Amino acid sequence: MSEENITVGSANVSLGSNFPDLARRQIREVADKYFGDLTTASVHVSKEGTAFRCSVNIRMGALRVMSAEAQAREVPLAFREALGKVEKQLRRTKRELREDKPRPPETTL
Repeated sequence: MSEENITVGSANVSLGSNFPDLARRQIREVADKYFGDLTTASVHVSKEGTAFRCSVNIRMGALRVMSAEAQAREVPLAFREALGKVEKQLRRTKRELREDKPRPPETTL
């Protein structure tokens, strides 16, 4: 997974030099934890009133794009909340795809 596949951007918000690196690192950690095949990911931050809105989109392999948004008073908090929502989607998707999922017992009539 290369850095070019993870984009971090903003609309009229200065993200500094630390936040993009933090976001890329945390996205890679989540991707490695669940499927390990990160195709693309993007983070977008915008300011709405006194709060910041962060949207996170992650595409893993051939799966659909997982997306989430969160709003908080600080950019890192909004990012963590949005990434947590995407992580929950990935966890549920992985659980659905597991082959060792218990199946109901077969009944004969």
